Amino acid sequence: MNDQQLEDKVRKDAAKVKKDVSTLVGDSAVRLSRFEDNVSQATGKAKEDLTTWVEGSASQLSEGFEKLTGDARETVVGAAATVKKDVGHGLSHYNAKAQEVADKVPGGFGKKAARYPWVAISIALAVGFMLGIIINPARQSVGYFQPGYNSNPKQS
Repeated sequence: MNDQQLEDKVRKDAAKVKKDVSTLVGDSAVRLSRFEDNVSQATGKAKEDLTTWVEGSASQLSEGFEKLTGDARETVVGAAATVKKDVGHGLSHYNAKAQEVADKVPGGFGKKAARYPWVAISIALAVGFMLGIIINPARQSVGYFQPGYNSNPKQS
């Protein structure tokens, strides 16, 4: 092989290497572009999945709170209705007993009490105060009757 043939072979090999490197660079660019697209799609899907999960969880939490407040409201309304019914029953029972007692008092007290309710209420309050004074023991004021208390500061 002479120098001319060697030089032609080197040129052909160099051209072939240049072509192969160019093909390799092009393939690498295509693969990198595909990888970038795949990463972009995966990131977008992950973002959508996370958004869907957060919205679903928030919706479930909101529904739970609404159910809890609805149950509490129903319970309170039911309890209030029961209390109202019980109080109404108790008051009607009390009024019936009070009317029986008033009817038993001589002198038409029941009719007069129905005619003048403020007088009956005043009398009932006065009787209640008197019973309270009689039934409760006398209470002493704080500080004046304690052992060792000196009410005259000049004598100490």
